[in-house]
Amino acid sequence: MNKSPLTDTIVAPATTPGTGAISIVRMSGPDSFTIADALIQLKRGSISEAKAYTIHFGAVYSNGSLLDEVLVSVFRSPHSYTGEDAVEISTHASSYIVSELIRMLMGAGARLAQPGEFTRRAFLNGKMDLAQAEAVADVISSTTSASHRVAMNQLKGTFSAQLQTLREELLQMASLLELELDFSEEDVEFANRDQLLALVQETRIHVENLAASFRQGNLIKNGVPVAIVGATNAGKSTLLNALLGDDRAIVSDIPGTTRDTIEELLNLDGILFRFIDTAGIRESQDEVEKMGIARTLHKLSQAEMVLGVLDGTADPLVFQEQVNQILEKVQWDNQKCILLVNKVDLASDEAVNKNVSSINNLVTQSDYKVDIIQISAKAGLGIEKLKSTLRAAENDLVSNADATFVTNTRHYEALSKAAEALRDVASALSNNIPSDLVAEDLRAALSSINAILGKDLGLDPDIVLNRIFQSHCIGK
Repeated sequence: MNKSPLTDTIVAPATTPGTGAISIVRMSGPDSFTIADALIQLKRGSISEAKAYTIHFGAVYSNGSLLDEVLVSVFRSPHSYTGEDAVEISTHASSYIVSELIRMLMGAGARLAQPGEFTRRAFLNGKMDLAQAEAVADVISSTTSASHRVAMNQLKGTFSAQLQTLREELLQMASLLELELDFSEEDVEFANRDQLLALVQETRIHVENLAASFRQGNLIKNGVPVAIVGATNAGKSTLLNALLGDDRAIVSDIPGTTRDTIEELLNLDGILFRFIDTAGIRESQDEVEKMGIARTLHKLSQAEMVLGVLDGTADPLVFQEQVNQILEKVQWDNQKCILLVNKVDLASDEAVNKNVSSINNLVTQSDYKVDIIQISAKAGLGIEKLKSTLRAAENDLVSNADATFVTNTRHYEALSKAAEALRDVASALSNNIPSDLVAEDLRAALSSINAILGKDLGLDPDIVLNRIFQSHCIGK
């Protein structure tokens, strides 16, 4: 009889072979100790008899020859990552050793793990809820201090604790309404509608605040999108190269060299910025260039910040036109803008000051809130000041990183649905809608919260779980 895929023994590399001195092979399941004993010779005793949380020196032989000397860490159910018996085998970081060891373990009865299967088993065995399980991948992929802190808070259960509180409140409200329905013929009211409405509104606000945190959480996790825009040959690509300290973008005096967007990430003191070099904004008859300009406008609309690059050597009328082209495209309600007067090393102080004054006059008249920085992207002048300004503009991403943020699109969508259902509940209570319809909306809100935590996933939970864990690495 074939064993269930949830109760057999799985194996996978937990580290990337060849990237360090040591690689780790992880095995979890009821036969972990037996399989390890079949292949690993300890100096004393056996892995099956070893105490939990102990490490043992041993040797692995392949076809009669020594494959490697290893260290075996022993974890016993239920006090392991997966909640099952598990071993972690530390070998030298050789891709051959790791692949041969895994081949031998599979020959002795283990199965190669699917992506994320170790974490999936941890979830199914009650070691963590689904929101925490998803946070494992975020911890592994975190690239800044802020994204790491947010992911660790979720892994520790801070987000889950808030959801659990919301769930209990919804369950209590739903229970009162269900009781009312059970005794509907006796005209008994278990839930005072005014009190229930107040509780629903309080819960709705909490859910909406969590959903609203997705914008900031997404910036922390994926980086602040910064669109570098301006006229052709203003120095946008040169600026990107100066920020990165590398020749990432092609620089040319020929107008329209940049035809498509180029995206690069830069960590500035714990905040990840995603710089997007765009095609120059101008009228063009070239079909390819027109496509690039269309993409520029699209990326500009999606950016959190806009770096408007201006040619400081341009005559006043042309310079003014460049400024207007940028400012009229900024979405002032939700975007921050920094105007960069570039090529200051090539223009006289008088010309630069005149152009800066024209910006100040326009900004003052239009009530735009912008920073103005004089730079020379080619000579590196003003680049450090620009980095400091970018860092200061998004400082709240680091200072508030210990707060609870939603960073997962699935969570955001579920919270949005829960908030919508609670708005329907509030409306129904205010308009004396029958209790059975109110209860239905409450159940919809509860179902959305349950979906985040991994409770009551419906008739086919494998569909949900497969979609979530397939993004994890194979050894996690």
